[in-house]
Parts: sequence; C-alpha cells; structure tokens
Amino acid sequence: MHLDMITQPHPELRGIPNPTFFLDAHLDLSINAIEWNRDLTRPLAEICATEAHLTDKSGRGRATVSLPEMRRAGAGLCVATQLARVELDGWSPLSGWRSQAQAWAMTQAQLAWYGAMEEAGEMVQLRNRTTLDAHVAAWEAALERADGSYMQLPVGYVLSLEGADSLPSLDHLHRAYANGLRAIGPAHYGYGVYANGTDATGKLNEKGVALLREASALGMILDATHLCDDAFWQALDLYEGPIWASHHNCRALVPHNRQLSNEMILALAQRDAVIGVALDAWMLVPDWVRGQTTPESAGVTLSHVVDHLDHVCQITGSARHSGIGSDLDGCFGTEQTPTDVASIADLGRLPELLKIRGYESEDVAGIMSGNFLRALRLGLPK
Repeated sequence: MHLDMITQPHPELRGIPNPTFFLDAHLDLSINAIEWNRDLTRPLAEICATEAHLTDKSGRGRATVSLPEMRRAGAGLCVATQLARVELDGWSPLSGWRSQAQAWAMTQAQLAWYGAMEEAGEMVQLRNRTTLDAHVAAWEAALERADGSYMQLPVGYVLSLEGADSLPSLDHLHRAYANGLRAIGPAHYGYGVYANGTDATGKLNEKGVALLREASALGMILDATHLCDDAFWQALDLYEGPIWASHHNCRALVPHNRQLSNEMILALAQRDAVIGVALDAWMLVPDWVRGQTTPESAGVTLSHVVDHLDHVCQITGSARHSGIGSDLDGCFGTEQTPTDVASIADLGRLPELLKIRGYESEDVAGIMSGNFLRALRLGLPK
C-alpha cells in the first residue's frame, strides 16, 4: 500500500471474480428473518419478488442479502446481530419496544431463528477460537478447490448484540453469553437504557458503566459503533477488553455524529481495533437528503466505499485497522446502497478496486477478512 498516493475513483468494474474468503462484521440477518419476514435460505431474486407488492418499509423488494448470496460472495463468516430497541421517548422513525421485557423477548425470537438455521445446516455458531479456526479452514479449502463446494457449506456467525436496551439485568447478559453472545454495542440510535447513541449526547449512566465492567469480565468484544461522542470516549477509558467498531465510516469525508472523527480512528487503532466500513449510502457521500437523494443522483459507487477504507488506512498508517461491516439490509435496501451493489456478492469487486488504489495483496486480504479474524481470535475464548 502506498500511503502517500493520491487516490482517484475508478469506473465500475464489470463482473464478479471468483470469490475469496470474506468476513462481514455486521449483518442484521435475524431482523430480516423475523421482523421483515424474509426466508433467507431462498435465492435473492425470490425474496425480492415475494415482497415487491409491499410498501410498509422503504427497502421492500430491494434486498441484497441471503444465505445463498453470502456463499456466492465467499462470505463464509459474519458477525450477526440481535437488535431490539426500547423506545424511551414515544414513537420515532426508529421506533422500539415499550419495555425491556418486550425487547428481550424479541431478541430471543431472533436467537431462535439462528438456532433454526443451525438445525437446518444453513449456519453454524462460532463461540470460540477452536470452532472459528476449523470453520475458516474448511471455507478456505473449499474456495481454493474452486469446484463450487463452498456453496454447500454452512455460513458461520459470531453473535453480537447491537444496542443493549434489551438486557433487563446483568443476569440477562450472562444468559446471553451462555447462548453464544460474544460482542456487544451498548447503544443504538438516540437515548438508551445503558448508553446514548447516534444523534444523542451524554455519557453512560451507572447501569451502563456496570454493563461495561461485566462484559469486560466475561471477555466480550465491545462494539463502539453508534456510541455518541461522550459515551465513546468514556467507554474507551473504562473498557479493559477487546474493542472494535463493526460498521462505521469517516467523519472527515461525511460530516455527521454517526461517523468516526480522525481522533476516534486513531484512538481505536491504539487499541488495535478494527473498523468495518458500512455501505449505507448516506454514510458514504456528503449532503445526502433523506427522502430526496438517491444513489443514482449522488453517483454513489463502491469507489466511495474504498475512499472510507483508504481514509482509515491513511490516518492510522497501515491497512491493519480496516475491514468490512457492510450493514447491508440493515433496514434499507438498494434504494440506499451504492449503484453497483445489487447483492452482497458485488462486494467481490472490492479486492480489485483496492489493488487499483495501490494496496498489496496482503493488505487486501487483511481488509476482506484477516483483520477482523485477528480481532476475533483475540476476543473469543479458547
């Protein structure tokens, strides 16, 4: 990688190359299955066709993720979420549940879906380094054979909780850990039960501080994503365990409190954290107006994704801290993704785009999977 080079956008690359192993550090699979009523075992085109007549959500008929598409992408491993917000201030565009008990129940429905996928042989939960390494080795061997056998392999997942509102107590955190939860983000949007998130201000409350201490004692990975600035800096000071930012972009390129400032990026790098680039279009280009701007009108492509990846690398001085946390189908679809992304499989173009920017093969491999694999091997128990 040439850190002093001037990067330029490159025209859309045609075709998806033979996949290499790819790790997506943030996918809301269970929300799509349980709340959006999508059968993720089906082909992507079928999922979109079955809901093309629906208008309840803006992303209807515009899905980009299914388990077959993940396999086609070489995405044999992901960090998969549970998410159920508690709505503290009445209904909002991102409404939640009225109580923690309801939110907890929803996360248990999501957990049950992951269990059903395991029973069907579609997915496998990875709770420790031993199972992680065995799973990665099986996928890499199948991809190297290039005989399509990887299309029959289960997709591995590490379970993460996006926003801790759904935990009624620290005992519930222990129960969640026993069920395989290995990463936790204390906040989501707005004011939360434990911490304040995007578009809010203020530090963690006493319950939030206790939550961080307990999660650290369990050896969990802290996901700094969505923490408001006040809570972000406090969490980095308090948390003694491993940290990452699963799906975050750069404030220097797109000014917004949802993004990471250069100072935040450097602070995360000092903790050897990895930052996953997100593909939500409004986070990729400035001056996006919700309800008006479209990916086509803004000209958003995968080159803008590479811009954010490259910015993290330039700021930190290496490619060690960049990865992919796409957030694809995270309550949006192709109405809010780069114009050259109709499927998660289209992320297979990223390696070539990175090489065009001057990144060496070793750095590309780190961005596509190696960096988050390193973080998982540090954060998971033996």
